[in-house]
Amino acid sequence: MADVARVAGVSAQTVSRVLSGHPNVNETTRNRVRAAVEQTGYRRNSLARALVTGRSKTIGVITHETDFYSGSAMMLGMQRAARDGGYFVSTASTASLSPASIAQAVERLLDQGVDGLVIAVPVRDDESLGDLIHGTPTVVVDGMQSSATEVVAVDQVAAGRAATEHLLELGHETVWHLAGPASWNDANGRTAGWRAALEDARCTEPPVLYGDWSPESGYRNGLVLGRLPEVTAVFVASDEMAFGLIRGLTEMGRRVPEDVSVVGMDDIALAAYCAPPLTTVRQPFHLTGRLAVEHVIALIADPTTVHEPEVVLPELAVRLSTAPPR
Repeated sequence: MADVARVAGVSAQTVSRVLSGHPNVNETTRNRVRAAVEQTGYRRNSLARALVTGRSKTIGVITHETDFYSGSAMMLGMQRAARDGGYFVSTASTASLSPASIAQAVERLLDQGVDGLVIAVPVRDDESLGDLIHGTPTVVVDGMQSSATEVVAVDQVAAGRAATEHLLELGHETVWHLAGPASWNDANGRTAGWRAALEDARCTEPPVLYGDWSPESGYRNGLVLGRLPEVTAVFVASDEMAFGLIRGLTEMGRRVPEDVSVVGMDDIALAAYCAPPLTTVRQPFHLTGRLAVEHVIALIADPTTVHEPEVVLPELAVRLSTAPPR
Protein backbone atom coordinates (compact mmCIF):
# COMPACT_ATOMS: atom_id res chain seq x y z
CA MET A 1 0.00 0.00 0.00
CA ALA A 2 2.94 2.33 0.69
CA ASP A 3 4.26 1.60 -2.83
CA VAL A 4 0.88 2.44 -4.35
CA ALA A 5 0.74 5.69 -2.34
CA ARG A 6 4.23 6.69 -3.52
CA VAL A 7 3.46 5.99 -7.20
CA ALA A 8 0.12 7.82 -7.01
CA GLY A 9 1.56 10.73 -5.02
CA VAL A 10 -1.01 10.40 -2.22
CA SER A 11 -1.08 9.21 1.38
CA ALA A 12 -1.54 5.56 2.38
CA GLN A 13 -4.78 6.61 4.05
CA THR A 14 -6.10 7.88 0.70
CA VAL A 15 -5.16 4.56 -0.93
CA SER A 16 -7.06 2.74 1.80
CA ARG A 17 -10.10 4.93 1.24
CA VAL A 18 -10.10 4.29 -2.50
CA LEU A 19 -9.73 0.53 -2.09
CA SER A 20 -12.55 0.37 0.46
CA GLY A 21 -14.87 2.46 -1.74
CA HIS A 22 -15.00 5.44 0.62
CA PRO A 23 -17.05 8.25 -0.96
CA ASN A 24 -14.87 11.16 0.27
CA VAL A 25 -12.27 10.89 -2.50
CA ASN A 26 -12.46 12.98 -5.68
CA GLU A 27 -12.58 11.16 -9.01
CA THR A 28 -9.18 12.39 -10.23
CA THR A 29 -7.41 11.06 -7.13
CA ARG A 30 -9.39 7.85 -7.31
CA ASN A 31 -8.27 7.26 -10.90
CA ARG A 32 -4.60 7.98 -9.99
CA VAL A 33 -4.76 5.41 -7.19
CA ARG A 34 -6.37 2.81 -9.46
CA ALA A 35 -3.68 3.39 -12.09
CA ALA A 36 -0.99 2.99 -9.43
CA VAL A 37 -2.60 -0.25 -8.23
CA GLU A 38 -2.42 -1.60 -11.79
CA GLN A 39 1.14 -0.42 -12.26
CA THR A 40 2.42 -2.00 -9.05
CA GLY A 41 0.30 -5.17 -9.27
CA TYR A 42 -0.93 -4.56 -5.73
CA ARG A 43 -3.36 -7.07 -4.21
CA ARG A 44 -5.05 -6.59 -0.86
CA ASN A 45 -4.04 -9.19 1.72
CA SER A 46 -7.28 -10.70 2.95
CA LEU A 47 -5.55 -12.43 5.88
CA ALA A 48 -4.08 -9.17 7.09
CA ARG A 49 -7.41 -7.42 6.69
CA ALA A 50 -9.11 -10.19 8.69
CA LEU A 51 -6.63 -9.63 11.54
CA VAL A 52 -7.54 -5.95 11.63
CA THR A 53 -11.31 -6.23 11.17
CA GLY A 54 -11.94 -9.59 12.84
CA ARG A 55 -13.87 -10.64 9.72
CA SER A 56 -12.70 -13.00 6.99
CA LYS A 57 -15.69 -12.14 4.72
CA THR A 58 -16.02 -15.90 4.21
CA ILE A 59 -18.99 -18.18 4.91
CA GLY A 60 -18.36 -21.87 5.51
CA VAL A 61 -20.76 -24.34 3.88
CA ILE A 62 -20.94 -28.01 4.84
CA THR A 63 -22.39 -30.31 2.19
CA HIS A 64 -22.89 -34.03 1.68
CA GLU A 65 -20.64 -35.68 -0.92
CA THR A 66 -22.97 -36.20 -3.87
CA ASP A 67 -23.25 -35.46 -7.57
CA PHE A 68 -27.03 -35.06 -7.47
CA TYR A 69 -28.66 -31.97 -8.96
CA SER A 70 -30.17 -30.78 -5.68
CA GLY A 71 -26.79 -30.20 -4.02
CA SER A 72 -25.29 -28.26 -6.91
CA ALA A 73 -28.45 -26.17 -7.39
CA MET A 74 -28.57 -25.19 -3.72
CA MET A 75 -24.85 -24.38 -3.74
CA LEU A 76 -25.36 -22.10 -6.74
CA GLY A 77 -27.98 -20.16 -4.78
CA MET A 78 -25.58 -19.85 -1.83
CA GLN A 79 -22.69 -18.65 -3.98
CA ARG A 80 -24.79 -15.99 -5.67
CA ALA A 81 -26.16 -14.72 -2.36
CA ALA A 82 -22.67 -14.65 -0.85
CA ARG A 83 -21.31 -12.71 -3.80
CA ASP A 84 -24.17 -10.23 -3.61
CA GLY A 85 -23.42 -9.75 0.09
CA GLY A 86 -19.68 -9.26 -0.42
CA TYR A 87 -18.69 -12.69 0.92
CA PHE A 88 -16.80 -15.71 -0.36
CA VAL A 89 -17.83 -19.33 0.19
CA SER A 90 -15.56 -22.04 1.56
CA THR A 91 -16.93 -25.59 1.46
CA ALA A 92 -16.27 -28.78 3.39
CA SER A 93 -17.99 -31.99 2.37
CA THR A 94 -18.71 -35.07 4.42
CA ALA A 95 -19.30 -38.61 3.19
CA SER A 96 -21.01 -39.65 6.42
CA LEU A 97 -23.96 -38.10 8.22
CA SER A 98 -22.65 -39.12 11.63
CA PRO A 99 -22.27 -36.32 14.21
CA ALA A 100 -18.53 -37.02 14.38
CA SER A 101 -18.07 -36.61 10.61
CA ILE A 102 -20.12 -33.41 10.51
CA ALA A 103 -18.20 -32.07 13.51
CA GLN A 104 -14.89 -32.66 11.68
CA ALA A 105 -16.16 -30.63 8.73
CA VAL A 106 -17.26 -27.85 11.08
CA GLU A 107 -13.84 -27.80 12.74
CA ARG A 108 -12.08 -27.52 9.35
CA LEU A 109 -14.12 -24.46 8.46
CA LEU A 110 -13.81 -22.85 11.89
CA ASP A 111 -10.03 -23.31 11.65
CA GLN A 112 -10.17 -21.22 8.47
CA GLY A 113 -11.75 -18.36 10.44
CA VAL A 114 -15.10 -18.29 8.63
CA ASP A 115 -17.53 -15.63 9.85
CA GLY A 116 -20.56 -17.94 9.75
CA LEU A 117 -21.72 -21.42 8.81
CA VAL A 118 -24.38 -23.01 6.63
CA ILE A 119 -24.84 -26.70 7.41
CA ALA A 120 -26.56 -28.18 4.35
CA VAL A 121 -26.73 -31.75 5.63
CA PRO A 122 -29.50 -33.35 7.72
CA VAL A 123 -28.19 -32.52 11.18
CA ARG A 124 -29.94 -34.15 14.11
CA ASP A 125 -29.96 -32.98 17.72
CA ASP A 126 -26.41 -33.34 19.03
CA GLU A 127 -25.12 -31.55 22.11
CA SER A 128 -21.45 -31.81 21.17
CA LEU A 129 -22.06 -30.20 17.77
CA GLY A 130 -24.02 -27.41 19.41
CA ASP A 131 -21.10 -26.77 21.77
CA LEU A 132 -18.66 -26.71 18.85
CA ILE A 133 -20.47 -24.02 16.87
CA HIS A 134 -21.47 -22.00 19.93
CA GLY A 135 -20.97 -18.31 19.19
CA THR A 136 -20.68 -18.81 15.42
CA PRO A 137 -23.68 -17.56 13.39
CA THR A 138 -25.06 -20.79 11.93
CA VAL A 139 -27.97 -21.75 9.71
CA VAL A 140 -29.00 -25.37 9.14
CA VAL A 141 -30.87 -26.32 5.97
CA ASP A 142 -33.52 -28.97 6.74
CA GLY A 143 -31.99 -29.81 10.11
CA MET A 144 -32.74 -29.63 13.82
CA GLN A 145 -32.93 -26.13 15.27
CA SER A 146 -31.11 -26.93 18.51
CA SER A 147 -27.87 -27.37 16.55
CA ALA A 148 -27.96 -23.93 14.97
CA THR A 149 -28.85 -20.31 15.36
CA GLU A 150 -31.49 -20.59 12.64
CA VAL A 151 -33.12 -23.09 10.32
CA VAL A 152 -34.13 -22.65 6.69
CA ALA A 153 -36.23 -25.56 5.46
CA VAL A 154 -38.59 -26.75 2.76
CA ASP A 155 -41.86 -28.06 4.20
CA GLN A 156 -41.23 -31.71 3.39
CA VAL A 157 -44.42 -32.88 5.09
CA ALA A 158 -46.43 -30.59 2.82
CA ALA A 159 -44.51 -31.97 -0.17
CA GLY A 160 -45.37 -35.58 0.68
CA ARG A 161 -48.97 -34.66 1.32
CA ALA A 162 -49.32 -32.72 -1.98
CA ALA A 163 -47.94 -35.61 -4.04
CA THR A 164 -50.15 -38.19 -2.35
CA GLU A 165 -53.32 -36.09 -2.45
CA HIS A 166 -52.81 -35.46 -6.17
CA LEU A 167 -52.76 -39.20 -6.84
CA LEU A 168 -55.75 -39.88 -4.59
CA GLU A 169 -57.75 -37.09 -6.25
CA LEU A 170 -57.15 -38.82 -9.60
CA GLY A 171 -59.03 -41.82 -8.20
CA HIS A 172 -56.29 -44.21 -7.06
CA GLU A 173 -57.35 -46.34 -4.10
CA THR A 174 -53.98 -45.93 -2.39
CA VAL A 175 -50.45 -44.69 -3.07
CA TRP A 176 -47.22 -46.63 -2.64
CA HIS A 177 -44.12 -44.78 -1.47
CA LEU A 178 -40.46 -45.15 -2.39
CA ALA A 179 -38.70 -43.21 0.38
CA GLY A 180 -35.17 -41.87 0.71
CA PRO A 181 -32.74 -43.07 3.41
CA ALA A 182 -34.25 -43.05 6.89
CA SER A 183 -31.22 -41.09 8.17
CA TRP A 184 -32.32 -38.02 6.17
CA ASN A 185 -34.71 -35.58 7.86
CA ASP A 186 -36.28 -34.50 4.57
CA ALA A 187 -36.96 -38.12 3.56
CA ASN A 188 -38.73 -38.70 6.87
CA GLY A 189 -40.77 -35.53 6.38
CA ARG A 190 -41.97 -36.67 2.95
CA THR A 191 -42.93 -40.06 4.35
CA ALA A 192 -44.85 -38.37 7.17
CA GLY A 193 -46.79 -36.25 4.65
CA TRP A 194 -47.57 -39.33 2.53
CA ARG A 195 -48.79 -41.22 5.59
CA ALA A 196 -50.91 -38.30 6.83
CA ALA A 197 -52.64 -37.93 3.45
CA LEU A 198 -53.50 -41.64 3.40
CA GLU A 199 -54.82 -41.51 6.96
CA ASP A 200 -56.97 -38.48 6.21
CA ALA A 201 -58.43 -40.25 3.17
CA ARG A 202 -58.84 -43.49 5.17
CA CYS A 203 -56.80 -45.39 2.61
CA THR A 204 -54.81 -48.55 3.21
CA GLU A 205 -51.15 -47.79 3.88
CA PRO A 206 -48.84 -50.01 1.82
CA PRO A 207 -45.39 -50.94 3.18
CA VAL A 208 -42.72 -48.28 2.59
CA LEU A 209 -39.89 -49.11 0.20
CA TYR A 210 -36.49 -47.44 0.54
CA GLY A 211 -33.85 -46.18 -1.87
CA ASP A 212 -30.59 -44.26 -1.56
CA TRP A 213 -31.55 -41.33 -3.84
CA SER A 214 -29.88 -43.01 -6.86
CA PRO A 215 -31.64 -43.97 -10.13
CA GLU A 216 -30.33 -47.52 -9.60
CA SER A 217 -32.22 -47.87 -6.32
CA GLY A 218 -35.34 -46.60 -8.06
CA TYR A 219 -34.83 -49.13 -10.83
CA ARG A 220 -34.51 -52.03 -8.38
CA ASN A 221 -37.71 -50.98 -6.63
CA GLY A 222 -39.44 -50.58 -9.99
CA LEU A 223 -38.71 -54.22 -10.77
CA VAL A 224 -40.36 -55.16 -7.48
CA LEU A 225 -43.42 -52.93 -7.81
CA GLY A 226 -43.84 -53.93 -11.45
CA ARG A 227 -44.65 -57.46 -10.30
CA LEU A 228 -47.55 -56.26 -8.12
CA PRO A 229 -50.73 -55.71 -10.18
CA GLU A 230 -52.38 -53.86 -7.28
CA VAL A 231 -49.84 -51.01 -7.60
CA THR A 232 -51.40 -48.17 -9.59
CA ALA A 233 -49.75 -45.09 -8.04
CA VAL A 234 -46.30 -44.38 -6.54
CA PHE A 235 -44.87 -41.32 -4.82
CA VAL A 236 -41.08 -41.34 -5.16
CA ALA A 237 -38.94 -39.24 -2.81
CA SER A 238 -36.64 -37.93 -5.57
CA ASP A 239 -36.75 -37.41 -9.32
CA GLU A 240 -33.58 -39.45 -9.84
CA MET A 241 -35.16 -42.45 -8.15
CA ALA A 242 -38.36 -41.84 -10.13
CA PHE A 243 -36.43 -42.09 -13.41
CA GLY A 244 -35.06 -45.47 -12.37
CA LEU A 245 -38.46 -46.61 -11.10
CA ILE A 246 -40.13 -45.80 -14.44
CA ARG A 247 -37.52 -47.83 -16.31
CA GLY A 248 -38.02 -50.77 -13.94
CA LEU A 249 -41.81 -50.60 -14.35
CA THR A 250 -41.44 -50.43 -18.13
CA GLU A 251 -39.20 -53.50 -18.21
CA MET A 252 -41.87 -55.36 -16.24
CA GLY A 253 -44.48 -54.45 -18.86
CA ARG A 254 -46.18 -51.72 -16.82
CA ARG A 255 -46.89 -48.48 -18.68
CA VAL A 256 -46.66 -45.00 -17.11
CA PRO A 257 -49.21 -43.51 -16.59
CA GLU A 258 -51.66 -45.97 -18.19
CA ASP A 259 -50.93 -48.72 -15.64
CA VAL A 260 -49.00 -46.89 -12.91
CA SER A 261 -48.95 -43.17 -12.12
CA VAL A 262 -45.66 -41.79 -10.75
CA VAL A 263 -44.95 -38.57 -8.86
CA GLY A 264 -41.36 -37.52 -8.14
CA MET A 265 -39.83 -34.94 -5.85
CA ASP A 266 -37.49 -31.99 -6.60
CA ASP A 267 -38.38 -30.97 -10.20
CA ILE A 268 -34.82 -31.18 -11.45
CA ALA A 269 -34.03 -29.88 -14.94
CA LEU A 270 -34.53 -33.28 -16.60
CA ALA A 271 -37.94 -33.95 -15.05
CA ALA A 272 -39.84 -32.17 -17.82
CA TYR A 273 -37.95 -34.09 -20.53
CA CYS A 274 -38.17 -37.72 -19.42
CA ALA A 275 -40.67 -40.09 -21.06
CA PRO A 276 -43.30 -39.32 -20.02
CA PRO A 277 -42.65 -35.86 -18.55
CA LEU A 278 -42.58 -36.34 -14.80
CA THR A 279 -45.20 -34.97 -12.42
CA THR A 280 -43.17 -33.86 -9.41
CA VAL A 281 -43.09 -31.62 -6.35
CA ARG A 282 -40.85 -28.63 -7.04
CA GLN A 283 -38.25 -27.69 -4.45
CA PRO A 284 -36.85 -24.15 -4.81
CA PHE A 285 -33.20 -25.14 -4.34
CA HIS A 286 -31.73 -21.81 -5.46
CA LEU A 287 -34.07 -19.89 -3.16
CA THR A 288 -33.34 -22.14 -0.18
CA GLY A 289 -29.58 -21.71 -0.64
CA ARG A 290 -29.95 -17.95 -1.02
CA LEU A 291 -32.11 -17.62 2.08
CA ALA A 292 -29.66 -19.66 4.16
CA VAL A 293 -26.75 -17.37 3.25
CA GLU A 294 -28.80 -14.20 3.65
CA HIS A 295 -29.77 -15.32 7.16
CA VAL A 296 -26.14 -16.00 8.05
CA ILE A 297 -25.01 -12.60 6.76
CA ALA A 298 -27.76 -10.91 8.81
CA LEU A 299 -26.62 -12.79 11.91
CA ILE A 300 -22.99 -11.84 11.30
CA ALA A 301 -23.97 -8.18 11.04
CA ASP A 302 -26.11 -8.36 14.20
CA PRO A 303 -25.71 -11.48 16.38
CA THR A 304 -28.66 -10.37 18.51
CA THR A 305 -31.03 -10.67 15.55
CA VAL A 306 -33.87 -13.06 16.32
CA HIS A 307 -35.55 -14.86 13.43
CA GLU A 308 -38.14 -17.58 13.29
CA PRO A 309 -37.24 -20.68 11.23
CA GLU A 310 -37.97 -19.86 7.59
CA VAL A 311 -40.09 -22.51 5.89
CA VAL A 312 -40.28 -22.58 2.10
CA LEU A 313 -43.42 -24.14 0.60
CA PRO A 314 -43.00 -26.63 -2.27
CA GLU A 315 -45.16 -26.58 -5.40
CA LEU A 316 -46.72 -29.46 -7.35
CA ALA A 317 -45.83 -29.51 -11.06
CA VAL A 318 -48.37 -31.70 -12.88
CA ARG A 319 -47.17 -33.31 -16.10
CA LEU A 320 -47.93 -36.53 -18.01
CA SER A 321 -46.70 -39.26 -15.64
CA THR A 322 -49.97 -39.24 -13.66
CA ALA A 323 -53.49 -40.13 -14.78
CA PRO A 324 -56.68 -41.66 -13.39
CA PRO A 325 -56.48 -45.43 -12.91
CA ARG A 326 -57.87 -47.63 -15.65
